Amino acid sequence: MKTLGLLRHAKSDWDDSALRDFDRGLNDRGRRGAALMGAHIVDEGTAWDTLIASPAERVQRTLESAKLGLEPQFDKRCYLASSTTLMEVVRDLAGDADRVLLSGHNPGIQELVFDIVAPDAEDALFDEAARKFPTASFAILECDIDDWADLADDCGKLVHFTRPRDLDPDLGPAD
Repeated sequence: MKTLGLLRHAKSDWDDSALRDFDRGLNDRGRRGAALMGAHIVDEGTAWDTLIASPAERVQRTLESAKLGLEPQFDKRCYLASSTTLMEVVRDLAGDADRVLLSGHNPGIQELVFDIVAPDAEDALFDEAARKFPTASFAILECDIDDWADLADDCGKLVHFTRPRDLDPDLGPAD
């Protein structure tokens, strides 16, 4: 059994329209959400072996604010990557780790949930993650594999899903 954690970057800053998408950081709400979710990830109790992440500025600032205590392995393939590419990156970089945390962008992060969760494992938690995977959301997938090389569609189930608004309603969508 392998465990794959997914952390979407926090709310990005759109104030400087001259910045490339890759170079956008976080806005105030994003920094608050990332810090809150970082504390939640630590409190949840999984001892993550490795952290793989997109090198985009907003992902770097999310991880900085989250204070997870892990040194990320940045891989440019994770930037705006598809589920297929993200699985390939995990297969390439996870090594002997049992618990891998992956931080990146939608739609790829959410698509991983769709692809990895087997149809017979879809439940109410899956429905919540399928409905929307907001910024700074965190999910844990248990994958029924012995080696990351076997990471593939329908190999797992979603066992945890938390959005920032679940912990602080002020971080939910504006009405």
